[in-house]
Amino acid sequence: MQEATSQHKKSDGNRQAVYEFSLGLRIAHWIRAISIAVLVLTGFYISYVYQYPSDDVLVQSLYRFAHEIFGFAFIACIIFKIYLFFADNTSRIERVSIKDIVDKQVWIDQLKFYLCIGKHPKLRGAYNPIQFITYFILYVVFVGLVLTGLILYMHNYHNGLGGFVYGFLRPIESMFGGLSEVRTYHRLFMWFVIIFVPIHVYIVVLNSIKNKDGSTDAIVSGYKYEEEH
Repeated sequence: MQEATSQHKKSDGNRQAVYEFSLGLRIAHWIRAISIAVLVLTGFYISYVYQYPSDDVLVQSLYRFAHEIFGFAFIACIIFKIYLFFADNTSRIERVSIKDIVDKQVWIDQLKFYLCIGKHPKLRGAYNPIQFITYFILYVVFVGLVLTGLILYMHNYHNGLGGFVYGFLRPIESMFGGLSEVRTYHRLFMWFVIIFVPIHVYIVVLNSIKNKDGSTDAIVSGYKYEEEH
């Protein structure tokens, strides 16, 4: 989904609204967030049963069904987000963030900002170097979650999609050390995401409050407000 980048000034004349996140990216973000919440809840149940079924309801089946539905929604969001990063015109501001990674001064200024001893550096792109590298690692973990999840899926569903991916994913299953180890890695990847989420929310809110740029709102409205230079 491509949308042209647009800007307009606020009435006070000190800041301008910068269109940072496209509609497609925002929708994918919130579907992914909801999917993660459901996947964690249902994943814990599948691993550690904490609700006993009634006489007429197969609770285990319902949890597994929800886990699979939101798992495929999660996979779709990951594929779509990767596509947007490389192909969406509005997402160019994310790609430009790569330039800040090689700027030593931006690293120093960003660390000072997080330590509350300096101002936020002027960035070329949407993310500072620490953010960008963290998100890159997060997406590597996401890919690990997807692969291990599909391996577990194909051992329960031998036809259809399960049968289709079986031949492709068997070598990856062996690389992980077998089905039992795949399940362990799937849980480890999940714990990385669980730990990441509250840290992510805290850093985003901290940036928004200290910079007074509405960056937290940007994932809803698409706009953040930067000082004019």
